Amino acid sequence: MSKEELKAVSDAKITKSLKKGDPLFEEGEKLNGVFCVRAGVSKLSKLSSNGKDQIVKLATKGEVIGQRSVVAEETSNLSAKAVSDMEVCFIPKEAIVSTLHKNPDFTFEVLRHMAHDLREADDVIVNMSQKTVKQRIAEALLYLKTNFGEDSEGFLALVLSREDIANVVGTATESCIRILSEFRSKGYIETSGKRMAITDERKLRDLAEGF
Repeated sequence: MSKEELKAVSDAKITKSLKKGDPLFEEGEKLNGVFCVRAGVSKLSKLSSNGKDQIVKLATKGEVIGQRSVVAEETSNLSAKAVSDMEVCFIPKEAIVSTLHKNPDFTFEVLRHMAHDLREADDVIVNMSQKTVKQRIAEALLYLKTNFGEDSEGFLALVLSREDIANVVGTATESCIRILSEFRSKGYIETSGKRMAITDERKLRDLAEGF
């Protein structure tokens, strides 16, 4: 973007604060702009035919949410909800669409980001079809550690409910609880309420990779 275009977007943006559990938007909603994550984490999920949420992505600082719906002029096919306290910038649709029409470099960059999201979606489909539930849960725990780190006590910094973890990997909550209990008894993880710590990363990684 040129300095003038950046200024126009900056002048149009609105900063919003959300508490854990607050929705950004719902599936089927017509979005009037995009959200840029400044702090915190949002889960993007889709409701399946059996009424179960499938979490397809965790959006973190620096990521843009809702651009596909705005560019395609379609209702959102996902819902977004804060899984931690968040601060987001809302940029109205007009500021984005106007620049898309005038600036081919910006348009190319938006398409590149959308292509990246599609590649991630492809990876999710492959994982769901080729890996066992145990492998997917082990992979999810390692992902949480790699991308969000640990707190001062060694527990995973991003605390997800057992239901959310189940919805990330595409299994029943009961199965997720049972497998996490097995991981704990084998010494792979340690738990304290909802909090979890990885205590044997090598074993967990071997499991995730199918060894």
